[in-house]
Amino acid sequence: MQGEPPRIFQIHYEDWHRSVCDPRFIPLDNRGPATEYLEFDLFERLSISPHVQGAALWGALSWRFTEKTGLDGAELFDLIAAHPGHDVYFCNPHPQHEGIYHNLWVQGETAHPRFVELSRAFLVAAGLPGEAVDTIDPSSQYSTANYFVGTPAFWSAYLPFVRGAIRRADANLSAADKAALHSTAADDRMVHKGCTYMPFIVERLFPLFLRTAGAHLLGFKLPLPIPEDEMNVHQKLLREMKDHACRDRSSWLAACWVNYRSLYLQQQHGRQWAQRYLRQVTPGEIRFA
Repeated sequence: MQGEPPRIFQIHYEDWHRSVCDPRFIPLDNRGPATEYLEFDLFERLSISPHVQGAALWGALSWRFTEKTGLDGAELFDLIAAHPGHDVYFCNPHPQHEGIYHNLWVQGETAHPRFVELSRAFLVAAGLPGEAVDTIDPSSQYSTANYFVGTPAFWSAYLPFVRGAIRRADANLSAADKAALHSTAADDRMVHKGCTYMPFIVERLFPLFLRTAGAHLLGFKLPLPIPEDEMNVHQKLLREMKDHACRDRSSWLAACWVNYRSLYLQQQHGRQWAQRYLRQVTPGEIRFA
């Protein structure tokens, strides 16, 4: 790769986090009062700071990046160098979800109460397609954890897209839905230190951005061999089956995938889980992204 390497920061919040940060990344102390938007607010601050001026590619990753992805800094730089010319490099540290759920919106229902209902309300209020929560999305569109390394063209399109959606939604949502979305009910199990719904919605806007306002941009999904190796045979077959259905836009194959997927989820999680979640994570019709 010619020119300056990507300017990649690694966010940390405690002194001991520095000990596990990758020396190839630039340490970024993000201690202090946090808003409910977490990394997104940091991205906005960085985008107007001297830290990224003149950078052809930049990003800010969690101190847990290697733990979640299996990639170290050198491997990330090598992957980007081997695939030049893209506007944004992203990944999905949880590939086991790609063949199990229609999309990331319905996957969120298993972790955050009323997630599909409130996400749909947010999208509609923001002027975005509410049917996004119902579509069958290919694995190529799965991205989680906000692990982005992008060009100025990407950041200058993505950040206003998200912030604009938030502002429009806040202006148009009912008082009850707005209060719910900004409440800590999203984290009823206290897995995420009492987060509201908003960071989980923002995280899921990226694939929608690439299909809409960012359709002119070129994205590259980084392969993650270690998480891939941890997938079982059913997760891999289900992903392949769903991707074929999306590629061919085959409702028949998609329906077969839904049946196989439902049997797998019942087997994996048991009857009680299936009774609680299976209908909620299964849209009533076949609709492709």
